[in-house]
Amino acid sequence: MSYLQIGILIVVAFFISLVLTYVAIPILQNLKAGQNIRQEGPRAHLAKAGTPSMGGLAIIAATTITCLTSGGMSRDMLVILAAFILFGLLGFLDDYLKVAKKQNLGLRAWQKLVLQIVIAATVAAYQASVSVYGTSIYIPILNQHWDFGIWYIPFVAFVVVAMVNSVNLTDGLDGLASGVTTLVALFFAIVAVDFGMNAGGIFNSALAGGCMGFLMFNKNPAKVFMGDTGSLALGGGLAAAAIIMNMELMLPIAGLLFVLEALSVMIQVISFKTTGKRVFKMAPLHHHFELCGLKETRVVGLFWAFTLICCVVGLLIL
Repeated sequence: MSYLQIGILIVVAFFISLVLTYVAIPILQNLKAGQNIRQEGPRAHLAKAGTPSMGGLAIIAATTITCLTSGGMSRDMLVILAAFILFGLLGFLDDYLKVAKKQNLGLRAWQKLVLQIVIAATVAAYQASVSVYGTSIYIPILNQHWDFGIWYIPFVAFVVVAMVNSVNLTDGLDGLASGVTTLVALFFAIVAVDFGMNAGGIFNSALAGGCMGFLMFNKNPAKVFMGDTGSLALGGGLAAAAIIMNMELMLPIAGLLFVLEALSVMIQVISFKTTGKRVFKMAPLHHHFELCGLKETRVVGLFWAFTLICCVVGLLIL
């Protein structure tokens, strides 16, 4: 795979996503698939209530179509796409229940967690059985593979579930999750070319293009949200591709922002339950910066820049 192929795949996925998102917006509006805004969130976000959600379907479709028509189909590619689509379906079910009930609940937390673990463990088991590295994981900087043995499947499953929920928590500002995912996917596409990993390169290129096309309508002021349909699919797709590439440990490096968003929520909850005090004005982290006085577009821009820096650092330590 070459950088030219990456560019072609990105362009193809971009235009497919652009068209599908444009077509999906009025359909979602007619279906009254509007976003329900959390009452405990920033008050400025209440004006976004009713904005069409579940737009992540366009990203999933564009990415899948691009991969299937790329001419690079393989068993690894099918596994990545299966995880990507299954996580998307899980998110779609959650979104559907929210829309049907007209409240911000959806599936119960334990139901989502169990289904996420099943999908994640299946991908981990597949990789352990077919990869030439077996249960070994690539360690950046050291440029070595370490064998995790019996801990491989539990560890990899944890990585997937953590990534999925981190992306989900990051999806709280116009263009934030789609923009950050674009950068992280581009990072893994470049890594795939350098290491000769065809399936990972094709998928991440298509995912980057799909997110970019969607971003044209998701940037501030957003005309459509991806919903859990999109955020769970993005997290699951990125994680599954990283697993197939044996690059699981590069996820928290290139995707450090996702990690920080999740950690902010964990720290906030633990602090409040143990001391009754909050560390942040509001969690996840992007809301903290908003309440500190930064405009939404400024927060998104800073988070994109931070992610770009993380991706550059990731390329330097490989």
